[in-house]
Amino acid sequence: MVQKITIAIDGFSSTGKSTIAKELAKKLGYIYVDTGAMYRAVTLYAMNHHFVSSSTLNLDELEKHLPSIRLSFVFNANLGFAEMYLNGVNVENEIRSLEVSQLVSKVSAISSVRKKLVHEQQDMGKHKGIVMDGRDIGTVVFPDAELKLFMTASAEKRAQRRYKELIEKGDSVEYEAILHNVVERDHLDSTREDSPLSKADDAIEIDNSDMGLQEQFDLIYALVTSKLS
Repeated sequence: MVQKITIAIDGFSSTGKSTIAKELAKKLGYIYVDTGAMYRAVTLYAMNHHFVSSSTLNLDELEKHLPSIRLSFVFNANLGFAEMYLNGVNVENEIRSLEVSQLVSKVSAISSVRKKLVHEQQDMGKHKGIVMDGRDIGTVVFPDAELKLFMTASAEKRAQRRYKELIEKGDSVEYEAILHNVVERDHLDSTREDSPLSKADDAIEIDNSDMGLQEQFDLIYALVTSKLS
């Protein structure tokens, strides 16, 4: 039997972590977990219950409701990846909105939220054979992961990618608003007290500002095969 490993992919927002992680998991036959989707789902729940907005955060009420928030990934054979379900409802599209993007850093900075989700993430990966992406996978969730990657790119390139993605979905957005959101999330994610975004000492940094998806995949797959051999 081929030994399975844990692959942790961290990095800034809109660096294509999820896209690469999905393809990698598919190629290896590993489980893929998008931890960002989990934080986005909790944010959506908080928004729907009026616990969070651009100007408010009702921490007491959100923490009271945490036990009622059930998250699960359900594989969609037509799409080839698992979608995010919140309390039994598919919220894959809703969690990708700009509104959720603007509030997710605020919600993900809450220690009780991080504690709940990190516990669930560690449970998902206890048997290895997993590719997980997020902000603190190599530093907090799986500090002993056999392969750790840290993805980065210029804020402008990341904003362009996110803008294109939202426009193709039919959303009405402005590039400047996307760029502002990217820069703001970088700051919030990197400066929060609990598990800030940071590169693990033993992580391999990949700047994909000027790299295509295939080039990135080939580079990362070579790193994986090197670890497996």
